[in-house]
Amino acid sequence: MTAEATGVRLDCDGPVATVTLCRPDVLNAQTPAMWRALSDFARDLPGDVRVVVVRGEGRAFSAGLDLSVAGASGPGSFAELATLPEQECADRIAEFQDAFTWLHRPDVVSVAAVQGHAIGAGFQLALACDLRVLAEDAKFSMAEVTLGLVPDLAGTKRLVDLVGYSRALEICATGRRLDAAEADRIGLATLVVPNAELDGAVRDLTAGLLSGNRDAVVEIKALLAGAGGRSAAEQQRAEREAQTRRLRDLAGRGE
Repeated sequence: MTAEATGVRLDCDGPVATVTLCRPDVLNAQTPAMWRALSDFARDLPGDVRVVVVRGEGRAFSAGLDLSVAGASGPGSFAELATLPEQECADRIAEFQDAFTWLHRPDVVSVAAVQGHAIGAGFQLALACDLRVLAEDAKFSMAEVTLGLVPDLAGTKRLVDLVGYSRALEICATGRRLDAAEADRIGLATLVVPNAELDGAVRDLTAGLLSGNRDAVVEIKALLAGAGGRSAAEQQRAEREAQTRRLRDLAGRGE
């Protein structure tokens, strides 16, 4: 399907892929069609891509779920999901989650370029990325609670990992908005820059990510991503094993 039909497009330029939400007239509100396209991007991504940048056209990153679609009666709507058997409904939501979780994959580093509102599904899309560069006007909100819903697009663990349980609970249970300064203060932002400098800051960060050895960066990401679930001894073992692989590879003795 075309970007016009799905509201999202993928552009690849060598080792950098850019995912652009392109529904600026509705602040890049998200739909099941958009999520299906995002899942397809994971399969279509060329093997030489090392960095994936996620951005939104216009004045917002994403205002969240498109309620005109979710509130209707068609596929992906609340009404349709509510009629499904419990396991089938859960399986359908798992398909939606796939649109977000591929951004965690170990062979790429994902960067969200966030301007304006990142609400609900928009917040979770930013959380799905490894790094978040925020314009000064960025505003986050986990607004699902205001609809009587829970965040279900793989954002809850990422949020807890970044800000801790207590802060994550307060953010999700109140649905309040966080500005860029607070996001920076509590660990949600990798970098906050003036709006006019957002694109340049993302380019500079991307260049920095590409400057290192690809296999070393993949190993580093795996080490850090798994650190929270390992004991100190387990993490030290993982470091030793990763370094052994790197030394053997650099010496031409890797598999």
